[in-house]
Amino acid sequence: MARLLVLAVDIDNDLYRKTKISGPVIGRQNNLKAAYRLAMADPQETDANTMFEAVRKYDELKKMGHSVVVATITGAEKEGYVADAEISRQLDRVLDRVKADGCVLVTDGASDTRVVPIIKTRIKINSVDFLRMKQAEAIENTYFTIIEKLKEPHYARIVFGIPAIIFLLFTISYYLNFGWQLPVALIGLYLLIKGFGIEEQFVNSFRGLGFSIDRLSFIFYMGSIIFFLISIILGDGNMRAASQTTTNHLVLAAYGIEGFVILFPISLVLYLTGRIMDLEQKRMRYRAITLGTYVGYAVIVIAMLYFVAAWIIGQIYFWQLLAYSAVVMAFGYGVSKFSALLKMKAIKRANIKDKEVINDIGAYIGKVTEVEAKRGLMFVKTEYGSTIRYEIDRISSISDRIIIR
Repeated sequence: MARLLVLAVDIDNDLYRKTKISGPVIGRQNNLKAAYRLAMADPQETDANTMFEAVRKYDELKKMGHSVVVATITGAEKEGYVADAEISRQLDRVLDRVKADGCVLVTDGASDTRVVPIIKTRIKINSVDFLRMKQAEAIENTYFTIIEKLKEPHYARIVFGIPAIIFLLFTISYYLNFGWQLPVALIGLYLLIKGFGIEEQFVNSFRGLGFSIDRLSFIFYMGSIIFFLISIILGDGNMRAASQTTTNHLVLAAYGIEGFVILFPISLVLYLTGRIMDLEQKRMRYRAITLGTYVGYAVIVIAMLYFVAAWIIGQIYFWQLLAYSAVVMAFGYGVSKFSALLKMKAIKRANIKDKEVINDIGAYIGKVTEVEAKRGLMFVKTEYGSTIRYEIDRISSISDRIIIR
């Protein structure tokens, strides 16, 4: 008798984002556990219902005497090529394990059906089971779909965040008599950052920050905000005072930078100290070391800005600027070496050999087979037997599994 695969698809990888469970999920019990955890994390998540429906379909076919297995595969938060490629990889992995002859696809809507051509290239689709919520009529379903999408940070930033920023920029510019050029320039800068994907990296770096008065780090965050505001006031005061004696825009900017960077390093150090404390509490020591390195590099950049501003203003000679720059670069070299030493110690202490490796979208890569700490490399063996070399600096988190960027 032909073996059937009941396949559920979570194309935007809500399963990993909300439960940290990586696809593929194979087997009845594993799918039930994963669907339960997803439903508990977000009771309105339709992907949980899809997984439950896949299990129900599995039971139904089992009672009819079919040889059947159930699996859920996931894509990526960034839909498109990345999600499709991950769907393909996970489907290949499932078919290598279960050797099915036909597929019953369970889907909750049009976004998942776009993967049908991908599935058809690997296995025959015998049936497609569309999951529809009973209470959702056409218009009501559309309404609630829109409402639910707007609750997601990605869509909320686009629909509400961008127009709000535009209105605020023009309002602030109007009251400060800056004209329309500054808001337009800032909007253009944002679109440029968005177009090159920098915005998503910036958002990810602050994801999960979580201010809480119950943690000691809250004091450092509040201190950081206070010193940042004071730095802005000092920079603005310096520019206003200098505008009484000069109209040179470069000199005015130098005065502003000089005033700003006097206390800004304190703000930055307080913020990063709070972050390091939170990461240490979560036992993410490797990421804490990386943030500590950023503290050193940030201080170096700020010091360079201060010396350049002082030279433009005329407070130091050019030879002094070169001398200070040499000292700062030597300090930077020392920071990088010290950081590398701490990272190597953290890697040895974590004993990452034989640990599973996944990427930051939850896709399984393989297991660590060898670590060369001196060269800063680790070797990961995939499930297909090939070995991939990764730089240790690509590690973003080490726990029971390793997450790489």
